[in-house]
Amino acid sequence: MVRVSVKVKRLLVEEGLITNDQWESARKEGGDILDALLKQGTIEESSLMEVMGRSAGVAPIDLLSVMPDRSAVDSIPEETCRERGILPITKNGNVLTIAVSDPFDVILLDDLKRMSECHVRTVFAHAQMVRAAIDTEFDAGAQQVSDLMAEVNGKDTLEVREERDETQDIEKANTGGDDAPAVKLANLILLRALKEKASDIHVEPCEKHITVRLRIDGTMSRIMTPPKSLLNALNSRLKILAKLDIAERNRPQDGKFQIRFEGRSIDFRLSILPVVGGEKAVIRILDTGSMAFKLESMGYEPQAYKDITHAIEQPYGMMLVTGPTGSGKSTTLYSCVQEVASPEVNVTTVEDPVEYRMDGINQVPVNPKRGMTFAGALRSILRQDPDIVLVGEIRDKETADIAVKAALTGHLVLSTLHTNDAASTITRLVDMGIDPFMVSSSLLCICAQRLGRRLCPQCKLPVDDPPVEKLMDIGFKDADFEGLELFEANLDGCARCSGGYRGRFPVLETLAMSHRLKRMVVEGSPVDAMKEQALEEGMVTLRRVGILNAIRGVTSVEEVLRITLDD
Repeated sequence: MVRVSVKVKRLLVEEGLITNDQWESARKEGGDILDALLKQGTIEESSLMEVMGRSAGVAPIDLLSVMPDRSAVDSIPEETCRERGILPITKNGNVLTIAVSDPFDVILLDDLKRMSECHVRTVFAHAQMVRAAIDTEFDAGAQQVSDLMAEVNGKDTLEVREERDETQDIEKANTGGDDAPAVKLANLILLRALKEKASDIHVEPCEKHITVRLRIDGTMSRIMTPPKSLLNALNSRLKILAKLDIAERNRPQDGKFQIRFEGRSIDFRLSILPVVGGEKAVIRILDTGSMAFKLESMGYEPQAYKDITHAIEQPYGMMLVTGPTGSGKSTTLYSCVQEVASPEVNVTTVEDPVEYRMDGINQVPVNPKRGMTFAGALRSILRQDPDIVLVGEIRDKETADIAVKAALTGHLVLSTLHTNDAASTITRLVDMGIDPFMVSSSLLCICAQRLGRRLCPQCKLPVDDPPVEKLMDIGFKDADFEGLELFEANLDGCARCSGGYRGRFPVLETLAMSHRLKRMVVEGSPVDAMKEQALEEGMVTLRRVGILNAIRGVTSVEEVLRITLDD
């Protein structure tokens, strides 16, 4: 039974929520006193949370809406959590956030600091909620992994059976009792990634264990370290899902599969790569159900939105979106396609692979083994009478040449390219061997994109006395300082975020090809000169877009500096 300090009773009585007799009546039931008061209806849960949180000076938390971090849970033994009515939530550096059912227990706080060797930050949840969360976390999470580890001990091999249905139901599969340990572990990893809205899963072999990490909002987080003995069986299970060769362990393999989660189908892309110590598996999660392909809802700056919509409304020409892998280029292109798609328009895409399936769009997957390359597919597509063509990526001169010619012969071409900013894309095309006149004639608009992390609205901290000179050096203008209020991430985080950030937003600069810029391309002007001209015509750079979002309180200056280069 969780101990409850005398101060809790005194507080509830003083607040008029209960009487001494009601407290004694609940105590005589022999269980947790606060639980008894809640069950009897003597006190309401909302009132208890408000009074306890306010009086103790700690934030109340709804444990049903948070997913504890495994590294935090591992900091405190399960027995201690159950005995003392606590549950670790997050761990950021040396700061451990713990949900407690008695925020007035000073001795408990000292014990937790000593036990975890961390600075402890507490949040409040009543005992019944804490116990339910402990059961869920340890029984369904760590305990399940522990059981799997025990099950695999003493076994030389593990049999992984293939499911009959191509689309798995991950929630049902996770509870199956007869599956092999590796099947259960794979389901557990996939379920955890989906619940935490991860974009990628990394399964990495180490010397004595496997490291499983998730990429959430662009940053990596370790969630578990199963024993090395499970590696081959786990990778075999993933290969079976993706219909790959489980006997092949010495060459890279790529595949895909689908899983049902919360009533919707989610696509997964699996990449297997032989590394020192075994095979590394990386799974890209493509959840179309959580994506809204609407340009107006993407959060672009007004100038960027205007340039993009003007480009895709043209009958022919080419619009390029540039940026590193994982910067949201495909999402932007899909949004553009959805904006212009209609029964009167023939839209065809060529992609490697097809990331999101769209109704009414002809999507062609690249398959180099069968001779279906970007260039080969693009040639065939142009004989299919398309109005709009989306090319997943321009990787070589042949694809670039066909795309440019298609843009000049009555087709609207949308594609991606890997460059650092919008202006350097022009030089990149010329360096690939495309005639400057062809580049000038075909290009409508170039977009450079990044993804920045949003500050958590629940725990972001105001910046006291922002350093004016440093801000001016990185691109702030005099007008920005009028009423300026900047925020920074709370590195301790809270129950709703990870390290002070929650979610991401697009940072986009657009270079619309004016007549003057087209002439400069033909004349072979340097990139800097073309960028200056674009700025005079109203282009908003990546750094400036980031600064505007920092001024609005969407992100921090540190995040802006992390994702953008100096202008």
